[in-house]
Amino acid sequence: MFERVREDISCVKERDPAARNSFEILTTYPGVWAVMLHRLTHSLWTGLDWGVLKWLARVISNVARIFTGIEIHPGAVIGRRFFIDHGMGVVIGETTIIGNCVTLYQGVTLGGTSLEKGKRHPTLEDNVVVGAGAKILGPFTVGKGARVGSNAVVLKEVPDGATVVGIPAQIVGQACVADIAEAAAEFEPYGMHEDMPDPNADEINALNQQVDVLNQKLDEMQLLIEQKIKS
Repeated sequence: MFERVREDISCVKERDPAARNSFEILTTYPGVWAVMLHRLTHSLWTGLDWGVLKWLARVISNVARIFTGIEIHPGAVIGRRFFIDHGMGVVIGETTIIGNCVTLYQGVTLGGTSLEKGKRHPTLEDNVVVGAGAKILGPFTVGKGARVGSNAVVLKEVPDGATVVGIPAQIVGQACVADIAEAAAEFEPYGMHEDMPDPNADEINALNQQVDVLNQKLDEMQLLIEQKIKS
């Protein structure tokens, strides 16, 4: 357990330049508190099949939500070196599976779109980064090293190394399989970089260009009609 805590603290130092020392992280980072309490509630949830233990797990998780603003269902499976930065408004559903070295920012929802029992929440593989406000909804997989841009709404599987943005999310970049480990080492806060394309803006610009062309043709037709009327 203490080894897990050390890992959780060390990953904050790697991914947050505002973190100064271990004591500060342990006492002031709600994302770290939420993860530590989840490890406790998950052990209660998956331990002896006693209803009272599952109830206790839910009670502790709700207390954690009150103090941290982060809601993690005790049934969610979370790997090592998991970091929730800022954290307010994060929701992680019951059947979510999260791999190692994953980072979430504030306002992220890992939710389900079905009322059926069984797997209904997403799986995030190793080294995934999910930007602020993103929603990943459904029982599909976000592949290793993938990046989900801020405010994206992801409704289908994301390949390894892909970067997705927009509503609904679209792939705007894809790392080669050989480069995924390198991309994971080059951490990108919020899953974004300055040269990130915007597919929605591209579509709007294309529509504006088409409108300009149509307006030009209308002007030409109007001019021809006026010339014919005068002649």
